[in-house]
Amino acid sequence: MVLHLSEQLDIPLRARNVLLAAAGFAPVFPERSLDDPALQEARQAIDMLLTGHMPYPALAVDRHWNLLASNEALAVLLAGVDRALLTPPINVLRLGLHPAGLAPRIVNYAEWRAHLFERLRRQVETTRDPELRDLMGELSALPGLQESLRRKAPVTTEYGGIMVPFQLLTEAGTLSFFSTTTLFGTPRDITLSELAIEAFFPADAVTADRMRLLRDRQNT
Repeated sequence: MVLHLSEQLDIPLRARNVLLAAAGFAPVFPERSLDDPALQEARQAIDMLLTGHMPYPALAVDRHWNLLASNEALAVLLAGVDRALLTPPINVLRLGLHPAGLAPRIVNYAEWRAHLFERLRRQVETTRDPELRDLMGELSALPGLQESLRRKAPVTTEYGGIMVPFQLLTEAGTLSFFSTTTLFGTPRDITLSELAIEAFFPADAVTADRMRLLRDRQNT
């Protein structure tokens, strides 16, 4: 009955184990490392998605936004980031919003920051996860950026209000992306149920051309 109610209420697998334990039953959903042999096929699927998304950036994160895997295109975005932020475990929210990370090069920083905080806020409210709550507090306390750092390139496209773009100033110019999130559809393992693949697509033709050019340069 606990499992039946959890299924109908779409309760996360981690929380279902908690409910089972509270009812006097043993947990039934395992939590393995992504490197566990039992998850070999799932890991291959993740790598296939990441590699297949080239030449555009894609990455896999866990429930705390820690980087689990990525494709080679992500390196284009990380040029100039403080090495301390690239020491595992790499938290992609910290990487994106920290003054020593991507933040100074995000053209629409205020808009992108608000978007990420809304996603994180919903997670905190849904999961009550103390680590996510601490992360939100840490990111909220980060020092603000000088306006001069955020105005190196104009925002030229409004995208009709249908999406929040990620606009980053790079050596190749300003790159504009929109992102999609992919989840496993029928996970029975906690690790897989909490894993998300964030894929970035070019939001304009200029970005698409520049990313293809960067790929070709790397291959020569």
